[in-house]
Amino acid sequence: MKTINTTSNSATIFRADQVGSLLRSDAIKKARLQSSAGEISLEQLRKIEDNEIARIVQKQKEIGLQAVTDGEFRRAWWHFDFLENLVGVNGFWEGNGIQFHQKQTKSRAIKITNKLDFGNHPMLEDYKYLHQTAKDHVAKFTIPSPSMLHFRGEIDKSVYPDEEEFFDDLAKTYKKGLQTFYDAGCRYLQLDDTSWAYLCSKEQKEQLRAKGLNPDYLIKMYLDTLNKAVAGRPDDLKITMHICRGNFRSTWISSGGYEPVAEQLFGHLNIDGFFLEYDNDRSGGFEPLRFVNKSDLNIVLGLITSKFGELESKDAIIKRIEEASQFVDLNQLCLSPQCGFASTEEGNLLTEEQQWSKLRHVVEISQEVWK
Repeated sequence: MKTINTTSNSATIFRADQVGSLLRSDAIKKARLQSSAGEISLEQLRKIEDNEIARIVQKQKEIGLQAVTDGEFRRAWWHFDFLENLVGVNGFWEGNGIQFHQKQTKSRAIKITNKLDFGNHPMLEDYKYLHQTAKDHVAKFTIPSPSMLHFRGEIDKSVYPDEEEFFDDLAKTYKKGLQTFYDAGCRYLQLDDTSWAYLCSKEQKEQLRAKGLNPDYLIKMYLDTLNKAVAGRPDDLKITMHICRGNFRSTWISSGGYEPVAEQLFGHLNIDGFFLEYDNDRSGGFEPLRFVNKSDLNIVLGLITSKFGELESKDAIIKRIEEASQFVDLNQLCLSPQCGFASTEEGNLLTEEQQWSKLRHVVEISQEVWK
């Protein structure tokens, strides 16, 4: 967008932005361990979380970010914490975790055991606290895309013998959720999604086929479900999507450029912007951006890695923004890190100060490019 609006919690997408998750502080890590051991109550844990979120929100403001997040400080996972609190979904400890490049997460899985609904989701209270703490800045909230419930969840066939009925209920559940967040004051919501990155990877698509899944069917159903979920939303609710190739302890899962899904996503998904990972060769080139056919669609270039602490060359980043502008008008481009700094509570392998330096780098470069 050409104009950056700083009105309290107004809806916009910013030149300098962020994906959302931040390294958990020592105080958060200690409190979580104490809570698990029964040494402090859930109320005491939440108070500590409140204090730490207020601290990092203030830090984001000082750096110059205009959209602030809660760093996902109340979550263990970027997706499971939200999904298993939907009506009809259960989380449980099972399996070997999710396999990343040379690393594996701890065990966690979800299962759809009843008809879906949004219900009285606990993250509404999390958003409300962020909203009141953001004050004169935009409170940006992040949740997993609806695609992730199908992609990571096991569906009880006795509950949903017809998978199309599942997708229809999933869209309705998210539509209700979007309206509920809006009613609580949310004007900037980000949907996080790894499924689309898998659908860009030849290796991952082969693994999907080996499980009996048809990638072309998934592309159609995920796109249709997303569009049904966001249809009819208020004009001042901005919705973006972050497409992630995996982010755990500075490792990754999938590789491949956006070409296999670019036409469907950039041309047919009715949202306001995309956060795209472009921090290394695994991400491919900017050519897929030629499918952006709407002048009001923002493309947030994730050119700054969140996986390691070394700062990228400012000149190199500016040159890459110029390269991307050959496919999308510069006025539609923005800049961010390629992912969050802690998609899970373990976090990536860099220090908190390096994290803030990265975000400050994003702000400084954006100020130079979009004067």
